[in-house]
Amino acid sequence: MENKDMEQSLRENAVKAALDYYAFKYGGEREFRYIPPSGKLLDEADLAGMIEASLDMWLTAGRFCDEFERRFADYLGAEYALAVNSGSSANLLAMTALTSHKLGERRLKKGDEVITVAAGFPTTVAPIVQNGLVPVFVDCGKGTYNIDTDKIEEAVSPKTKAVFIAHTLGNMFDIARIKEICVKHDMWLIEDSCDALGAEWQGRKAGTIGDIGTFSFYPAHHMTMGEGGAVCTSNALLRRILLSIRDWGRDCWCRPGTDNTCGNRFKMKHGNMPQGYDHKYIYSHLGYNLKITDWQAAIGLSQLKKLPGFLKKRTENAAYLTKSLKDLENVLILPEALKDTKPSWFGYLISVKEKATFTKQQLVEYIEGKGIGTRQLFAGNLLRQPAMTDNEVTIRIGSSGLKSSCELTETDYALLPNTESIMNNSFWIGTFPALGEKELRRVSASIHEFADKYR
Repeated sequence: MENKDMEQSLRENAVKAALDYYAFKYGGEREFRYIPPSGKLLDEADLAGMIEASLDMWLTAGRFCDEFERRFADYLGAEYALAVNSGSSANLLAMTALTSHKLGERRLKKGDEVITVAAGFPTTVAPIVQNGLVPVFVDCGKGTYNIDTDKIEEAVSPKTKAVFIAHTLGNMFDIARIKEICVKHDMWLIEDSCDALGAEWQGRKAGTIGDIGTFSFYPAHHMTMGEGGAVCTSNALLRRILLSIRDWGRDCWCRPGTDNTCGNRFKMKHGNMPQGYDHKYIYSHLGYNLKITDWQAAIGLSQLKKLPGFLKKRTENAAYLTKSLKDLENVLILPEALKDTKPSWFGYLISVKEKATFTKQQLVEYIEGKGIGTRQLFAGNLLRQPAMTDNEVTIRIGSSGLKSSCELTETDYALLPNTESIMNNSFWIGTFPALGEKELRRVSASIHEFADKYR
């Protein structure tokens, strides 16, 4: 047997052994004593991908990453996608890219403002602060839990240069109006789609309508790499900037393991460096190393094939919960989607109405006691979190003036009434694909049992 044939045979045997192990260790129906609000759904194909990547012994981003970036961009309908090591890194990369000198007059500079919300995940807001920019907080709407679009223009000042907000739990914000506002005021739009992979507006995927979209592949999300994320854009200049900042800040665009793609590696002049200094070691940004490994990319490729099925199941699970809980709308607010949008429900967000004779805390503690997992809408009101109250972060709320986050009072928090209500009255339960009707019946029955005690 020739060496090449022997190598292929050994690879196939290694993968088969892994598949046999998977069947032995993880095969069989999944039972839930505790119904989790989120989770990963892996199978033997994911393990086979990891084994294939391991046998390459490449370790860092390689052929699997290249293929994943192409296929992910194709799925989204975007020109470019870059894989990164987490959704939070994707947000950091996206925000940092808008501060690049290569953007000329549209570059964001220290002290410029970025519109965002306080009811969400902290790493949507953190990159704004980390880049020396000023977060401007706008309130959310009830039911959709997304930014109150009517209040965005009220918050715009001459220093407001971007909008950076998330599609809440897979429910798209009013992308048409917000894009229109951004164009009117010459503002960048970053769509944090970490919780919204696969959501659509008029057939266009979340993350592809603004200037940059971000995604997360943490185990809780719509598909997983374990850790991992991505940014996408259809702007060639932004893609070049994103690539540079992701890859140490280098100016060179050669793939790892390749040299002199441009044919001018030793012929160019950059900055104050000597003529012909090796282009592989020219740095045009103060960047990071945010790349993934080929193991992660291999899982991502496998998961991407199953994503349509994952999304279909999430949609069905959300529809089941809406139907089964509709009779409780006198005391609960159920999630609602905007016209022309197709959510990809990361979770099912519920609010206890203020007129109810029970509180969110009571309901959450009851169903948790019944083995049903719940989650808050992340930070609730980020401005009340220690990250803000214990640090001097310059912020604005709506159209008010600049203020230090550590000096905020109840009067300031009252400027975000729906955000305060979400913090106090809202929580979410799971829609993830491993949950079936059996589990959802338990969820609905437990919520009804609790509500019946307070009729």
